[in-house]
Amino acid sequence: METSMYSAMRVGIVHFKAFPGIETGAGPIVETLEKICADEFWTAVEVGWMKDYRVRNTARHLLDQSHLSVAYATQPKSLTNKLNLNHFDTGERAKAVQEIKSAVDEARQLGAEVVRLIAGKDPGDAKREEAKKLLIDSLHQILDYAAEEKDGLAFTLKIFDRGIDKKNLIGPVGDAVDIARAIRPDYPHFGLLTDLSHFPLLDETPEESIPQMAEFLDAVHLGNCAFRDKSHPAYGDIQPRFGIPGGETDTPEVVTFFRELRRNGFFDKPVRPVVSAEVRPVLAGEVSEVIMANAKRVIRDAWALSQRPD
Repeated sequence: METSMYSAMRVGIVHFKAFPGIETGAGPIVETLEKICADEFWTAVEVGWMKDYRVRNTARHLLDQSHLSVAYATQPKSLTNKLNLNHFDTGERAKAVQEIKSAVDEARQLGAEVVRLIAGKDPGDAKREEAKKLLIDSLHQILDYAAEEKDGLAFTLKIFDRGIDKKNLIGPVGDAVDIARAIRPDYPHFGLLTDLSHFPLLDETPEESIPQMAEFLDAVHLGNCAFRDKSHPAYGDIQPRFGIPGGETDTPEVVTFFRELRRNGFFDKPVRPVVSAEVRPVLAGEVSEVIMANAKRVIRDAWALSQRPD
């Protein structure tokens, strides 16, 4: 008998990706968030930077009404402002730490239960181990700050590509696991977030990577990418719709991903993990609402097909 996907996970959408433009912390944040809050398909939402406290207050009111689980992603603030938690310049790293501490405060204002963190740029082979130590130190500072409230706010470090687009320190699965092993003993609410769209960019596969990170994997994103043709309008880490011509991910890849997550116990957690679609309109004429409907169909179909025998 087919198991409902809602019994295994909280199905989310990344707000600032589905509605491009608001990742700058401004724009029609409330109006677009209302569309997600009114859609009963989603049981979780990942929000980002909202510069205006009045916008945050209105958004919190919406989210309180919605009964959605809320995650706060620091990617918009970090990437827009070029923050780098493993910067070799002491002043730049201190600035990044302070800005992410501010993001923690914003997350609490929005009622988030988890904060998504990202590492900074990869400095190359010669300085990578030193950069990892700096990242660990920055994460300790941020998590120490968050722990002062004693409300159990959780954190995940999102894995990005290293060689194609974001060129992030974290990064290949081995380096991600190194960070998690260094942080988890002191902060049990810290884990990793992997993104289906980043496996091709990292030249990895779920089958080889998920088992290595399974004990630390707390959340996942479902997305697509295009990287084989540099002239493709979605080249890099853009996360276009599922099934876009020239892309890497459609329903079969999500089926494989779900199966690998199940094999490694991801859906057996005491608290259902958040699995969020991270997709956006890219091509001329694409509409946010249609791109989200595309994602819903892929998630529903992939979940059903993943329960059939391999």
